[in-house]
Amino acid sequence: MATEVKIPSMGESISSGILAAWHVKDGDYVEKDQALYELETDKITSEANAEVAGIITINVAADEEVDIGQVVATIDESASAPAGGSAPAAKAPAAPSTAAAPAQPASAPAAASTHSLSPAARKAAEETGVNTGAIAGSGKDGRVTKSDILEAAKAPAPQPAATTPAAPASSPAPLGARAETRKKMSPLRRKIAERLVTATQEAAMLTTFNEVDMSAVMQLRKKHQDKFVEQHGIKLGFMSFFTKAVTHALQAIPAVNARIEGNEIVTQHYYDIGVAVGTEKGLMVPTLRDCDKKSFAQIEGDIIAYAKAARDGKIQMSDLEGGVFTISNGGIYGSMLSTPIINYPQPAILGLHNITERAVVIKGEIVARPMMYLALSYDHRLIDGKEAVTFLNKIKEAIEDPSRLLFGI
Repeated sequence: MATEVKIPSMGESISSGILAAWHVKDGDYVEKDQALYELETDKITSEANAEVAGIITINVAADEEVDIGQVVATIDESASAPAGGSAPAAKAPAAPSTAAAPAQPASAPAAASTHSLSPAARKAAEETGVNTGAIAGSGKDGRVTKSDILEAAKAPAPQPAATTPAAPASSPAPLGARAETRKKMSPLRRKIAERLVTATQEAAMLTTFNEVDMSAVMQLRKKHQDKFVEQHGIKLGFMSFFTKAVTHALQAIPAVNARIEGNEIVTQHYYDIGVAVGTEKGLMVPTLRDCDKKSFAQIEGDIIAYAKAARDGKIQMSDLEGGVFTISNGGIYGSMLSTPIINYPQPAILGLHNITERAVVIKGEIVARPMMYLALSYDHRLIDGKEAVTFLNKIKEAIEDPSRLLFGI
């Protein structure tokens, strides 16, 4: 009995995808729940597992586009695992070695065409510029003579060919010979590109900046880190503070917790915050639900789980849907300052950056403090400058005095 391996439904808006890679080979014996292939769509990258155990027959090659419901392989449940299951894999390394074998003798003719020259012949070669390696010598043992060189110099056709091989040795490679790699853009990357272009075309985007002193958060984190890890099994990071600070600011400035739909402004009364996660396939933004009701530990746990699922290709469509606001932390990559692009149709995004000690003036004295630049990009059609600046100041105040989050002030 053979079981069909079909492309599963990924959501109403997804009708096809790219079968990016097979994790098994044709004819392999697969176990139940073993990862079979990786599917890329315009929204997520996910893995599919075997529903049954048996020998798999692959019908679709990697990098091909497939439709939802298409049969891409079959698994023969009646077949048992072959004793020499690894034998087919041993054939793979043989191909490069046989292909490389003819390449070595190719340089032999060049060596055979090099002959010693007499002083007269060498002088004639220098004066005429003739490539003696391309001349069949008429002298003893194939030696190239002076007359051979002079005869070759009289012939017009060989001269350009004779000078061409020597040029690459002393001249830079022509522009046309530059090395390039070309590959098809993945559906996820295409979708990211489309969304970024849409955001810049549809929204009147503006960015406002501020800086925040991270001393209070860093001291609080250091003071309670050990107990936090002991009780919750995860570390207390900066993202939970900023997620809470953003939620606090959204509650204080409702205009930022809204979106434009046609001629209407839709104000949201929930606080689902998207956290941008970088993966090898591209940027994903899983959504942390009801951040106003979650503890620091719950937020940190959600971020870790979503980031792992995104990087492992196991994130679900429901994890990416919705969201009223996005936080993007470029500081983990060393970014000092940037102007993030909003995650349309969301009205705003907060960009975090690296923490560096800088000289600041506090109560008339110059001191070194761990400072971070904040960047708030927003849709100016919906959010006025006063609201944007006030919103960013609310975040700054909450980070510099985290007790505000406790009292909601």
